[in-house]
Amino acid sequence: MDINNELNIVLKLLIAFILGGAIGYDRERDGKSAGIRTYAAVCLGASLFTDIGENLHDLSSTSRIIAYIISGIGFLGGGIIFKDSSNNRSQGLTTAATIWCTAGVGVAVGMNMFITAVVSAAAVYFLLALHKQAWYIRWKNKIRENRYVDDNDD
Repeated sequence: MDINNELNIVLKLLIAFILGGAIGYDRERDGKSAGIRTYAAVCLGASLFTDIGENLHDLSSTSRIIAYIISGIGFLGGGIIFKDSSNNRSQGLTTAATIWCTAGVGVAVGMNMFITAVVSAAAVYFLLALHKQAWYIRWKNKIRENRYVDDNDD
């Protein structure tokens, strides 16, 4: 492997780190347990393993590595989800889903799909920031009120 190729990989890792950190920033700001460090590490790791697969010169290696990233991060996300017995609700679904998406952003960077990675990271960030918007909160509460009424109709 030549030095230019390695410098290219380092640049991609830096991009993945920044995109993952940007997504994690919103979670960190909300005081969630998974924040900047978690999201940046997931995105960076996914990009790193994708880059390693790209440099193995075996066509099936990259696709297998990406498949293992997807299932491995899914397993990590499964550990984040738990059921709160006090109110019978699941917790951690958003964190698990966005960590999984952040791994996808890292894979996109590793595969040189930079526009796709940036747009995907922006979409995930927007999705996370959406729940703080007043109109969205009113809309979500309205849906919950309607569901509560519908569930109790006899």
